[in-house]
Amino acid sequence: MLETRRNFLDVSQSVLGRAWVDRLDIAGSRLATAISQRTGISDIVARILAGRGVELDAAEAYLEPTIRNLMPDPSTLTQMDDLATRLAQAVADNESIALFGDYDVDGASSCALMVRYLAHFGLTPQVHIPDRIFEGYGPNIAAMDKLIDAGATLIITLDCGTTSDGPIAHARNRGVDVLVIDHHLSDHDLPPATALVNPNRPDDISGLGYLCAAGVTFMVLVAVNRALRQRGDTGLPDLLRLLDIVALGTVCDVVPLVGLNRAFVIRGLEVARRGDNRGMSALALASRVSGPLNPYHLGFLIGPRINAGGRIGNAALGTQLLSLDDEHQALVIAAKLDELNTERQRIEVEAVEEATAVAAAEIVSGEGPPVLVLASANWHPGVVGLIAARLKERFERPAFAIALHPDGTGTGSGRSMPGVDLGSAVIAAVETGLIPKGGGHAMAAGVTLRPGDLGPFRSFIADQLSQSVATARAASALKIDAALTARGATVDLLHTIERAGPFGSGNPAPVFAFPAHRARFAQVVGKGGHVSFSLTSEDGARLKAIAFRAAGTPLGDMLLRDGEQSLHFAGSLAIDHYQGREQVQFRLIDIARLPR
Repeated sequence: MLETRRNFLDVSQSVLGRAWVDRLDIAGSRLATAISQRTGISDIVARILAGRGVELDAAEAYLEPTIRNLMPDPSTLTQMDDLATRLAQAVADNESIALFGDYDVDGASSCALMVRYLAHFGLTPQVHIPDRIFEGYGPNIAAMDKLIDAGATLIITLDCGTTSDGPIAHARNRGVDVLVIDHHLSDHDLPPATALVNPNRPDDISGLGYLCAAGVTFMVLVAVNRALRQRGDTGLPDLLRLLDIVALGTVCDVVPLVGLNRAFVIRGLEVARRGDNRGMSALALASRVSGPLNPYHLGFLIGPRINAGGRIGNAALGTQLLSLDDEHQALVIAAKLDELNTERQRIEVEAVEEATAVAAAEIVSGEGPPVLVLASANWHPGVVGLIAARLKERFERPAFAIALHPDGTGTGSGRSMPGVDLGSAVIAAVETGLIPKGGGHAMAAGVTLRPGDLGPFRSFIADQLSQSVATARAASALKIDAALTARGATVDLLHTIERAGPFGSGNPAPVFAFPAHRARFAQVVGKGGHVSFSLTSEDGARLKAIAFRAAGTPLGDMLLRDGEQSLHFAGSLAIDHYQGREQVQFRLIDIARLPR
């Protein structure tokens, strides 16, 4: 597939300055035809599969992914057997276990998985989720001492710990074993844990580095079940009932929805729709979810409410909610998280407005820096990741947002774009002594800065990533999967397309072009500056449509000013559930004028 792809609808420059290209070249189109003929699926679904690298012989299995077929032996993960044996011993001996988790959704999901697993054996572990502002990310000595003083003989870190040499060494010196379950990138100097399972540790060759911490935790539980079975134990937990929590962590941590992750989400959603997890059901109710739970609900409605606890409230609320079985208590906590999320949205809007103005001033005279690194004393440390995400979306480049403290130090988060490894660049900054603390993975990273670090860090990150950012931006042509009309975009079609999902990071949602349509009744709606409209074809067929956060952008301006003209539209499709009725919603990505 080396030949130049043709411009789709002859769009060489859209309103956003992008070319539109056919996702498939000639060879890809032939593959799509072969997939359709062999499997009997529609041409559109076959094109979607071919455009995501699915080969002919793998197509049928791709359409029906199973945990059994896709999960490798957990022992392929380095030190898995050591960790599983130690944890199985703790379960058998009824030890006092403590959990130390991260404050985001993946951390909460990982902790909840472990809490529920241990509860099956009558164990109630201590759980410590650090305060984002006062403790920061990962284990700290004071918290480890607190857990040990309360009787813990085994501490398990979840979604953290890989770079926590000092606190883990301290716990070991006090005679306590420490097990690390994590997925974040690491250098070669691992902490002195009893066992450390992380598919991204340098000596791990499992090929499972795409898993989030909840996915790694699930594999740990599979290994522990096996270890207990080998000891002669029976009546072990049914781990498949926990896949709803794994799916939540997987979607919200924005890891690639490929391979085992894809199976986790598909099967996990099946579990979630049964409503067995009281906490998740309560959050769905608080989020006003309509229709069966889907990845959008997890990533954009339920997940942000769990994160709100870690950002501006009680960081432990998410783990508590996902771990409990009392319906009334679940509703109370869900309501609290919903309140915190509303407050988080208010704080975020103010901060994003300030950050966007500063970034626009940096970029107005030209291309600007390859990576935006912005800082302010006005930003709440709990929303810097959200600010970075909005900057990345708006200015199409990686971005860091850093909250400055009165003593001159700063804590921040970065968000990246495909093809730009942010975590490795941050780890390199730590290794050179440029900043005292930082880490993450390809698409997201966190940093801690000393007074005076901001300028050098900004220069270092620009030097490290300028080439990969340039390459990624040069390849940013919008890839179109197929052309549709408003009349042809039916609910039945979308149900068929869902077989190629779930869509997200690593498995992008199909992008459809709608040639020569109009945007009728465009108006700004909601607090986020969304623009709603009716996508209308020449024959009068209409689709409910929205452009998220488009007000004040070139897309929003065109919709509000020229939307009644005949234009080419590109975007994704989703099923909207309203009052028990399904209808198709179009989500705008780009607009192009018709050739003159």
